[in-house]
Amino acid sequence: MATRGGGGYPMNPGSPMNAALGMNPMNPAAGQGGRVPMNLQQQQQSPAFRAVGPGGAYPRPGMVPGSRMGMPGMQMGMPAGPSYMGSSAMRPGIPQPMMDPFRKRMLTQQQPPQLMQNRARRVKRRKMADKILPQRIRELVPESQAYMDLLAFERKLDQTIMRKRLEIQESMKKPLMQKRKLRIYISNTFTPAKAEGEEGETVASWELRVEGKLLDDPGKVKRKFSSFFKSLVIELDKDLYGPDNHLVEWHRMPTTQETDGFQVKRPGDVNVKCTLLLMLDHQPPQYKLDVRLARLLGVHTQTRGNIMQALWLYIKKNKLQDSHEKEYINCNRYFKQIFNCMRMKFTEIPIKLAGLLQHPDPIIINHMISVDPNDQKKTACYDIDVEVDDPLKSQMSNFLLSTTNQQEIAVLDVKIHDTIESINQLKIQRDFMLSFSNHPQEFIQDWIKSQCHDYKIMTDVTGNPEEERRAEFYHEPWTQEGVGRFIFSKVQQRRQELEQVLGIRFT
Repeated sequence: MATRGGGGYPMNPGSPMNAALGMNPMNPAAGQGGRVPMNLQQQQQSPAFRAVGPGGAYPRPGMVPGSRMGMPGMQMGMPAGPSYMGSSAMRPGIPQPMMDPFRKRMLTQQQPPQLMQNRARRVKRRKMADKILPQRIRELVPESQAYMDLLAFERKLDQTIMRKRLEIQESMKKPLMQKRKLRIYISNTFTPAKAEGEEGETVASWELRVEGKLLDDPGKVKRKFSSFFKSLVIELDKDLYGPDNHLVEWHRMPTTQETDGFQVKRPGDVNVKCTLLLMLDHQPPQYKLDVRLARLLGVHTQTRGNIMQALWLYIKKNKLQDSHEKEYINCNRYFKQIFNCMRMKFTEIPIKLAGLLQHPDPIIINHMISVDPNDQKKTACYDIDVEVDDPLKSQMSNFLLSTTNQQEIAVLDVKIHDTIESINQLKIQRDFMLSFSNHPQEFIQDWIKSQCHDYKIMTDVTGNPEEERRAEFYHEPWTQEGVGRFIFSKVQQRRQELEQVLGIRFT
């Protein structure tokens, strides 16, 4: 048992006091008076330094409050035993930070995705809380209240932006359409027949052109004329071209190529009356209501959703919903004529409404194809209302998909978190130095007690190391019996080892 030089009482080489005074408890020379004194400045810079002041525990600068410090240079756990994945065995009770990095990576890879997501959410919430300055710092620096006011304003601004984003997302689900004017140009040319011997066509013919464009189109990409229509039918004079050749039809197909106009060429040298039937391509599709229902609801041609909404408003305004059975509608005299029933469920409305919806009426244009050379330069113009996508829709979509501002905000948030963390660390260092300057003796004593407590928890030490380092502890009456029991246990252990090696049993 080693003794302290000149002290006259035994000393435990593994005592936490020796570790605090610079002695390596794992070094055999430490038990022979080979301690290395450390001055106060070295103690403050030691990585295992942890101080406790009069007001409570003060962690080492740079440490998270509540964490434990490892002892540098100390091998934790059992000294012998098989290794796990190339690392030393770990004794029960060893804190998580002392685990081998490779094993930590293995455990991280084995964690389920749900656990990783929950951990990411906790980290995010913790980061949001880290932006708030502690009350003690606000008391020390009154000017920091301006920063707290900015945080409150930022919180309100974030809530407003989030609410607006949700409103934009909801509005994007509905079709955003805008009514514009589509101008249709109808013109024709006439080619007379050539005399015999001259080059050219021997039969007179005319050519009809139907073109169009949007007026005041702000879009960069011009929309093709044919994209506005579902079908186009040109009906010529049946007396001139017969019942089999008087119709020219165009219908949209999935493989249809969009064009800027239509051309029709036919033989003839007389004026021809023609009728153009244009069926608009509504998106979403629109339907024409039955005359009686249209008069009742005040809606002529609309989408199915708007028709259902108008129908519900009529039911609600006239209180047709049954007061006891809410899923039923009590038909009034108008509904009885239209739906032919006294009572119906809400779920039956779409089925009954389907028989009252028709395709919308086409746009009808009557035109005269003139073969007079004086009228060939004349072009007929017609303006019709069409629905196009609102340019605001693309702007709203770009706003929702834009991540530039979010990346800039994320970078600024990281800077704020780093600054707040630095302020907290400086506050810890200030309290550390202030506690030592106010009560040096009590500071050192409390620090030693804290180090002993940490050392005991980290190494699973049983007993009271603070009492074991004093000489009086080894003069107790039970000392001799304890030494005898210890020697007997070692003899028995050695005896069992010899029996296993020699293969015999001592009696």
